[in-house]
Amino acid sequence: MEQKDLFKELGQIRSLMEKSSKFVSISGLSGVLIGCYALLGTLLGYFITASPGDANSWLPGDLTTVEIFLILAILILVFSLLTGWLMARKKAKKNKQSIWNITSKSLLFAVSIPLLTGGILALVLLSQGYYNLIAGMLLIFYGLALAAGSIYTFTEVKWLGILEISLGLMAVSLPDHGLILWGLGFGVLHIIYGFIVYKKYES
Repeated sequence: MEQKDLFKELGQIRSLMEKSSKFVSISGLSGVLIGCYALLGTLLGYFITASPGDANSWLPGDLTTVEIFLILAILILVFSLLTGWLMARKKAKKNKQSIWNITSKSLLFAVSIPLLTGGILALVLLSQGYYNLIAGMLLIFYGLALAAGSIYTFTEVKWLGILEISLGLMAVSLPDHGLILWGLGFGVLHIIYGFIVYKKYES
């Protein structure tokens, strides 16, 4: 066997091993869409806080600003999870892979602990009236979840997590700018990450 054929076979073996140990069904385009959802939510949130009188004219009932933000956050979360799951399933089906395997289970377990902790802490802060700290806390724990789960998927996820943590720390230090930093983290960074993953692994 020639040396170049040996290197080719070793490359194929390495690729198969990575596919079996990494969850590669994450869609880059889903990252872009999730980022767009977050940016839209940020713009709506800014409009609500900047012009509460105008916002109340088209919002149902006598909802408080906090209740509006909570509903908005839940809607963004639901649409993001649904988009990510549907596009991951589509990519896995295209690659003739199962979306639910030992790697995806390990990934889910790794990210669930920081996400659940961050979600519970956010509810505690909400109940105690520390509204300005919630955006920073969510960014920090989301970043920790990405860093924890990155060993089971693309390397880019780790760097996205580090950047999210950095923005979260900035948001905690500058609570009056939490909404903008939240939009940068969940919106702009997600769009950039999505394009990078799409160009590198899918195009």
